[in-house]
Amino acid sequence: MQNMTYSATGGRPVFAVAPMIDWTDRHCRYFHRQLSTRALLYTEMITTGAIRHGDRDKLLGFSPAEHPVALQLGGSDPADLAESAMVGEAFGYDEINLNVGCPSDRVQSGRFGACLMREPDLVGACVAAMKAAVRVPVTVKCRLGVDDQDIEAPLDRFVRTVIGAGADGIWVHARKAWLDGLSPKENRTIPPLDYDRVFRLKETYPGTFIGLNGGITDLAAGREHLEKVDGIMLGRAAYQNPQILAAVDRLFFDAPHDRDPVAAVRTVMDYAEEKVADGIKLSTVTRPMIGLFHGLSGARAWRRILSSEAVKPGAGPEVIEKALAEIDLSGLAPTATRDAA
Repeated sequence: MQNMTYSATGGRPVFAVAPMIDWTDRHCRYFHRQLSTRALLYTEMITTGAIRHGDRDKLLGFSPAEHPVALQLGGSDPADLAESAMVGEAFGYDEINLNVGCPSDRVQSGRFGACLMREPDLVGACVAAMKAAVRVPVTVKCRLGVDDQDIEAPLDRFVRTVIGAGADGIWVHARKAWLDGLSPKENRTIPPLDYDRVFRLKETYPGTFIGLNGGITDLAAGREHLEKVDGIMLGRAAYQNPQILAAVDRLFFDAPHDRDPVAAVRTVMDYAEEKVADGIKLSTVTRPMIGLFHGLSGARAWRRILSSEAVKPGAGPEVIEKALAEIDLSGLAPTATRDAA
């Protein structure tokens, strides 16, 4: 993989931004990349059916600037997943990830996502098929379990099976998924977090990359978790307050200073000009930027301008410039000392 490897023994830690449906599209990833050169970025989950029958360029196209970037797949048929993995590798993705954690009704009806935790042998067959089809790493993102499933022996069996099938790494969202009785939104907050179970999983499988996801809201906490796991993955905290990503390269990868969020905005302005010329609405590009200056004077005006003016017909990067002029940049700490923790 570009800039990082899945290593459980002495490699660099992996810092990732989680795959989030309707959020981590290519424009979001391009923006996030301006805030961290080293974070591993994930696509939204894309189903094998969409890849087999849909517009692949639209679904899978991305900017080379996004590397390292991983493709998350949804599906449960080994042959279909192998085919989709090959397509993803041909598009240039650095990793293929299998979703075994999404709890939505739509996903369950398609027999993929978190419900697959009840079928470790099938997941193993899917991983083995993808591993045989591609040369890039193949990983799995799962939960601790589903519904009333015990999180001890069944989780160990699941992980053991997936490792035996050749998975290069396992990302664990440290909650159960309740498929019966909770909505996808409720599943992100109501089931209690159990980081200790993920830490014990790492102790049981010291030679396998184990990454932690779920409830991590700041980088200081993430650094503490890295004493016990190989990687951390932020989700909505990175999307809702993207400025947190500006410190990732310094805190996790020894860069000399934080990334400059203003420089990131100006790079996205050039990107937005190209995309608007291609017929893409400005609001599609600016949506992941709305929370960037959270806590600074002028942030409210920034959000208002991007929310109300970027949606207008003909809107271009001048809207971003107008919004940026509202921010009191003196509130930004010097890049050499700024700390998102």
